[in-house]
Amino acid sequence: MSDLINYLTKIRFGVGAISELKEELAAFGIERPLIVTDGGLVAIGLIAEVFEKAGLAADTPVFSETPENPTEEATELALELLKGVNADGIVAIGGGSSIDLAKGVALLATHPGPLETYAAIRGGVAKVTPAVLPLIAVPTTAGTGSEVGRATLITLRNQRKLGFLSPYLIPRVALCDPALTLKLPPRLTAATGVDALSHCVETYLSPKFNPPAEGIALDGLARAWENIRAAVADGSNIDARTEMMAAAVEGALAFQKGLGAIHSTSHALGGLKQYRLHHGTLNAVMMPPVLRFNAPVCEAKYAKMRKVMDLAPETDLADTFTQLNRDLGLPTSLSELGVSPDVIDQVAQWSEEDHSTPTNPRPAKKADFVAILEDAMG
Repeated sequence: MSDLINYLTKIRFGVGAISELKEELAAFGIERPLIVTDGGLVAIGLIAEVFEKAGLAADTPVFSETPENPTEEATELALELLKGVNADGIVAIGGGSSIDLAKGVALLATHPGPLETYAAIRGGVAKVTPAVLPLIAVPTTAGTGSEVGRATLITLRNQRKLGFLSPYLIPRVALCDPALTLKLPPRLTAATGVDALSHCVETYLSPKFNPPAEGIALDGLARAWENIRAAVADGSNIDARTEMMAAAVEGALAFQKGLGAIHSTSHALGGLKQYRLHHGTLNAVMMPPVLRFNAPVCEAKYAKMRKVMDLAPETDLADTFTQLNRDLGLPTSLSELGVSPDVIDQVAQWSEEDHSTPTNPRPAKKADFVAILEDAMG
């Protein structure tokens, strides 16, 4: 039996939590769910495993065309399938991409398009109503925390990766089963794990006043920092997997407080379709240069972070996270990802306009983002 947690939404957490999916479907009156996932999870047999453990009917419809970064086009394809099978709810199974895509589908299933109408920077937050289609989230990575978050990030046809925020986009329940992350390969374990770390770091540094969120963020930071290397080194380590999933959930529970420039830049870079850049990997690359940029206004909080991470008082946090990337086999610069300096000006503009920028601890304008991105080029 899983543990029951209520904070923003209902969370069933623990090995075996997936077996409670049918019970949750019944609780929300969902009789014809659409499964939203990606082809990779189908290929490795994880979706078949979920069907078996959850007791889902074999003919339950599945949308498995979620791209690495969810897009407006894929959202519309999934919406077409949802309407075609007359589904009355959605179960998102996968990482942040599948869960974010499912949120977009749940929104458009009950709200008129186009999707951009509901983007936060377009004044769309107030336009999202409680009519959003019921959504249950089943994460198979320990990183994005989208299973308990109020946001979804979707790349539009114009390459803008925009955030859609509303408490009505929070899944009705999250089934967090660490056993479902055991097949996650080392590189994705590392990238999604640093994503969770970045949520804890940026939420804690956000200047908004929210002591409970800061406490949750620091606890998540401690758990992730202590366990990420073990989870990457030995994917079968269920204790490390459990701690990383807990950290991912905590990071997302806390980021109601707001994120910052790490995410502003990774959102902007992630919208560049010619590169197909992974969100967690981008956060890993962007964390050190943003920490350097924020250092003049964050020393007191950096001191608390060092204490939680069991680091010496004089430790440079930016260098520490650069070394973590090296230890985990992740890139340490945008140039390693093939990003050309030619995109910096456009990415800096999009970063300044991103919904995460107002809660960065140090105000940042386009010129600041240019400097941050040039630092990240390596």
